[in-house]
Amino acid sequence: MLAVALSEARKGLAEGGIPIGAAIFDAAGKLVGSGHNRRVQNGDPSMHAETDAFRNAGRQRSYRNLTMVTTLAPCWYCSGLVRQFGFGSVIVGESRNFQGGTEWLQSLGVRVVDLDSEECASLLREYIRKNPKIWNEDIGEPDET
Repeated sequence: MLAVALSEARKGLAEGGIPIGAAIFDAAGKLVGSGHNRRVQNGDPSMHAETDAFRNAGRQRSYRNLTMVTTLAPCWYCSGLVRQFGFGSVIVGESRNFQGGTEWLQSLGVRVVDLDSEECASLLREYIRKNPKIWNEDIGEPDET
Protein backbone atom coordinates (compact mmCIF):
# COMPACT_ATOMS: atom_id res chain seq x y z
CA MET A 1 0.00 0.00 0.00
CA LEU A 2 2.84 2.39 0.80
CA ALA A 3 4.23 1.83 -2.71
CA VAL A 4 1.13 3.53 -4.16
CA ALA A 5 1.55 6.55 -1.89
CA LEU A 6 5.27 6.73 -2.69
CA SER A 7 4.52 6.64 -6.41
CA GLU A 8 2.16 9.56 -5.90
CA ALA A 9 4.83 11.46 -3.93
CA ARG A 10 7.26 11.01 -6.80
CA LYS A 11 4.64 12.28 -9.27
CA GLY A 12 4.25 15.41 -7.15
CA LEU A 13 8.01 15.97 -7.08
CA ALA A 14 8.25 15.47 -10.86
CA GLU A 15 5.53 18.14 -11.27
CA GLY A 16 7.57 20.59 -9.18
CA GLY A 17 5.57 20.07 -6.00
CA ILE A 18 6.09 18.77 -2.49
CA PRO A 19 6.77 15.01 -2.51
CA ILE A 20 3.97 13.74 -0.29
CA GLY A 21 1.59 11.06 -1.53
CA ALA A 22 -1.47 9.30 -0.16
CA ALA A 23 -3.77 6.44 -1.04
CA ILE A 24 -7.00 5.06 0.37
CA PHE A 25 -7.72 1.33 0.51
CA ASP A 26 -10.77 -0.68 1.49
CA ALA A 27 -10.77 -3.57 3.98
CA ALA A 28 -9.91 -6.05 1.21
CA GLY A 29 -6.85 -3.99 0.20
CA LYS A 30 -8.44 -2.60 -2.96
CA LEU A 31 -7.30 0.89 -3.97
CA VAL A 32 -10.18 3.35 -3.65
CA GLY A 33 -8.33 6.57 -4.49
CA SER A 34 -4.88 8.11 -4.51
CA GLY A 35 -3.32 11.52 -4.85
CA HIS A 36 -0.43 13.79 -4.03
CA ASN A 37 0.25 17.22 -2.64
CA ARG A 38 -0.64 19.75 -5.35
CA ARG A 39 -0.41 22.99 -3.39
CA VAL A 40 2.38 24.37 -5.58
CA GLN A 41 1.12 23.01 -8.90
CA ASN A 42 -2.50 24.14 -8.43
CA GLY A 43 -1.92 27.20 -6.26
CA ASP A 44 -4.43 25.58 -3.88
CA PRO A 45 -3.45 25.66 -0.20
CA SER A 46 -5.97 22.93 0.63
CA MET A 47 -4.64 20.37 -1.85
CA HIS A 48 -2.63 18.20 0.49
CA ALA A 49 -1.95 14.59 -0.53
CA GLU A 50 -4.62 13.17 1.78
CA THR A 51 -7.16 15.68 0.48
CA ASP A 52 -6.34 14.77 -3.12
CA ALA A 53 -6.69 11.03 -2.39
CA PHE A 54 -9.95 11.69 -0.51
CA ARG A 55 -11.42 13.66 -3.41
CA ASN A 56 -10.27 11.03 -5.92
CA ALA A 57 -11.88 8.28 -3.84
CA GLY A 58 -15.25 9.90 -4.33
CA ARG A 59 -18.24 9.77 -2.06
CA GLN A 60 -18.38 6.77 0.27
CA ARG A 61 -21.25 5.61 2.45
CA SER A 62 -18.78 5.01 5.30
CA TYR A 63 -15.08 5.52 5.85
CA ARG A 64 -14.77 3.36 8.98
CA ASN A 65 -13.33 0.35 7.11
CA LEU A 66 -11.03 2.41 4.91
CA THR A 67 -7.34 2.95 5.50
CA MET A 68 -5.58 6.19 4.67
CA VAL A 69 -1.96 5.54 3.67
CA THR A 70 0.30 8.55 3.52
CA THR A 71 4.04 9.02 3.05
CA LEU A 72 4.16 11.55 5.90
CA ALA A 73 2.32 11.88 9.21
CA PRO A 74 -0.84 13.86 8.45
CA CYS A 75 -0.87 17.52 9.44
CA TRP A 76 -3.65 18.90 11.65
CA TYR A 77 -5.74 19.72 8.58
CA CYS A 78 -5.49 16.18 7.19
CA SER A 79 -5.82 14.63 10.64
CA GLY A 80 -9.10 16.54 10.90
CA LEU A 81 -10.24 15.01 7.62
CA VAL A 82 -9.45 11.52 8.95
CA ARG A 83 -11.37 12.32 12.16
CA GLN A 84 -14.30 14.07 10.48
CA PHE A 85 -15.05 11.16 8.17
CA GLY A 86 -14.20 8.40 10.63
CA PHE A 87 -11.35 6.54 8.94
CA GLY A 88 -10.52 3.51 11.05
CA SER A 89 -6.81 3.34 10.23
CA VAL A 90 -3.94 5.48 9.06
CA ILE A 91 -0.66 4.06 7.83
CA VAL A 92 2.17 6.60 7.95
CA GLY A 93 5.30 6.23 5.86
CA GLU A 94 7.33 8.36 8.26
CA SER A 95 7.03 10.94 11.00
CA ARG A 96 10.69 11.98 11.33
CA ASN A 97 10.28 15.13 9.23
CA PHE A 98 6.91 16.05 10.73
CA GLN A 99 4.86 14.59 13.61
CA GLY A 100 1.48 15.99 12.59
CA GLY A 101 -1.63 14.89 14.47
CA THR A 102 -0.89 11.20 14.89
CA GLU A 103 -1.01 11.22 18.69
CA TRP A 104 -4.33 13.06 18.60
CA LEU A 105 -5.76 10.52 16.15
CA GLN A 106 -4.59 7.66 18.36
CA SER A 107 -6.22 9.29 21.38
CA LEU A 108 -9.50 9.23 19.44
CA GLY A 109 -9.22 5.51 18.74
CA VAL A 110 -7.86 5.69 15.19
CA ARG A 111 -5.35 2.90 14.55
CA VAL A 112 -2.11 4.60 13.45
CA VAL A 113 0.85 2.58 12.17
CA ASP A 114 4.13 4.41 11.54
CA LEU A 115 6.32 2.39 9.16
CA ASP A 116 9.33 4.69 9.70
CA SER A 117 10.33 4.32 6.03
CA GLU A 118 13.79 5.61 5.23
CA GLU A 119 12.72 6.03 1.60
CA CYS A 120 9.84 8.33 2.58
CA ALA A 121 11.97 10.25 5.08
CA SER A 122 14.89 10.86 2.72
CA LEU A 123 12.65 11.91 -0.18
CA LEU A 124 11.02 14.65 1.89
CA ARG A 125 14.17 15.57 3.84
CA GLU A 126 15.97 16.38 0.58
CA TYR A 127 13.01 18.44 -0.63
CA ILE A 128 12.91 20.40 2.64
CA ARG A 129 16.66 21.07 2.41
CA LYS A 130 16.22 22.54 -1.08
CA ASN A 131 12.87 24.30 -0.50
CA PRO A 132 12.54 25.38 3.16
CA LYS A 133 10.19 28.31 2.45
CA ILE A 134 7.72 26.18 0.49
CA TRP A 135 7.85 23.49 3.19
CA ASN A 136 7.21 26.01 5.98
CA GLU A 137 4.27 27.38 4.02
CA ASP A 138 2.89 23.85 3.64
CA ILE A 139 2.95 23.16 7.39
CA GLY A 140 1.71 26.64 8.34
CA GLU A 141 4.95 28.03 9.70
CA PRO A 142 5.37 31.78 9.28
CA ASP A 143 7.90 33.16 6.82
CA GLU A 144 10.38 35.05 8.98
CA THR A 145 12.13 36.78 6.06
